[in-house]
Amino acid sequence: MRLWISVHLPLLPLEAFRPSWCEPGQYALLDQDRVLSVSREAWEAGVRPGMRRGGAATISPSTLLLERDLQKEEIAFGAIAMALLQFTPEVTIQDDFSILLNVTTSLRLFGGRLALCRQLQANIKALGFTARIGAAPTALGAWLLARAKFSRKHPVRRRAIKMESMARRLDQLPCHLLPNAEAHANWLAGIGCNTLGQLRALPRAGLQRRTNQGLLESLDKAYGEAPELFDWIKTPQVFSARVETHDRIEHADALLIGAQRLILQLVGWLVSLQQAVTRFVLYLEHERGRMAVPPTELEVALAEPTWREEHLVRLLKERLGRIELVAPVIALRLDATQLTAMLPPTESLFPEPGGSPEEFHRLVELLVARLGKENVLTLVGEADHRPEDANCWIPATDKRPKHSEQPDKLRRPALLLDKPLLLMMRDERPFYGSALKLISGPERIESGWFDDKLAARDYFIAQGTDATCYWVYLERETDARWFLHGLFA
Repeated sequence: MRLWISVHLPLLPLEAFRPSWCEPGQYALLDQDRVLSVSREAWEAGVRPGMRRGGAATISPSTLLLERDLQKEEIAFGAIAMALLQFTPEVTIQDDFSILLNVTTSLRLFGGRLALCRQLQANIKALGFTARIGAAPTALGAWLLARAKFSRKHPVRRRAIKMESMARRLDQLPCHLLPNAEAHANWLAGIGCNTLGQLRALPRAGLQRRTNQGLLESLDKAYGEAPELFDWIKTPQVFSARVETHDRIEHADALLIGAQRLILQLVGWLVSLQQAVTRFVLYLEHERGRMAVPPTELEVALAEPTWREEHLVRLLKERLGRIELVAPVIALRLDATQLTAMLPPTESLFPEPGGSPEEFHRLVELLVARLGKENVLTLVGEADHRPEDANCWIPATDKRPKHSEQPDKLRRPALLLDKPLLLMMRDERPFYGSALKLISGPERIESGWFDDKLAARDYFIAQGTDATCYWVYLERETDARWFLHGLFA
């Protein structure tokens, strides 16, 4: 059984100016000098859709009147559609502020129909928009359920899984909701046809003569009696998204909400292309004009590729908490600069104790974001025979050099001294707390002629009277001096 989800955005024209996470206030959106949409505060002040500009200003002088901006609506609509691509690749946009998703193959992945609807609602709310969600076995059926105005006491009536239950709920909807029926609304009301159920009961031949073929086709598509065809949105090959802050932001912590909106779009884009991000840049745009300030660049490098929203948002939160703004921010832009193929999850029956490698890398990235790149280091190997040069510390998020390979028979200590310690001699034996007994070696190292740091040494494993093992060497260029270089655990 197929399942479609329709996302209807009734307040998108207004929320394109003032997202739901902005400070509440009295706002009304005008379209050709008539009120198109109002905020809750403006509604309580008496402003209603359909009023003229003068009437709205007279009733509530404190209400801010905004002119409709189609470009802002298109950008917001595209941002929502991009974010929803993480749930299914089959997403299509409708002209009436609605988005249709074919989630038939996604239900098991997201935990079922109810869990998927909750995640959709949460994502759209995080983007700053209000949504009504309908679900049904047909796309047009879900679209009608999402647009219907039911009582808040029965929100589940917007969703139907089986064709029979969908048909019962559609039968109760008013006729004017059906596409191509609005032009015949007066005639249908005159014959007492008010619901889709009553419309279906009318003779088809007479209905077709008095209306049009499009009305019958819409009716058949809604009830699953005719095929539905759609053009799915196409994912761009390069990701660059921008969002205005709607206010002058002077504290970096307050930018997280806008940054999360960009991250949601990035996640949808990554999932649709089966890619993971390893490096992205957040640009904080400041004032323009004569007092223009160059954008602040906030680059985030990841130790391991990811496409998880919660991890990316956590990293940005840590980075934003550590910076100080040079000027107020008026917009944010996010660019994905380095990508890699998305790896499938591990299928191991027995997961590694203490967490997976991915969880360890996420911890490292979080520490880097919190403490700074220069304060989180990792030990790597260099292709050098000298022990002090074979091991080095680099930032954990940097690209690791190729490790030098050591023969399996060589035993090396876990701890090297920063500077070898010259040992005393007693009874012609090196002394460190007690006379040392050589139990393994020698391992001869002679290297460094190429950089004027020649090392000619014979390394031994020595043992003290308390059974502690040390890594010592005899420097062959001098008169047989012994040095302590490492300790065995």
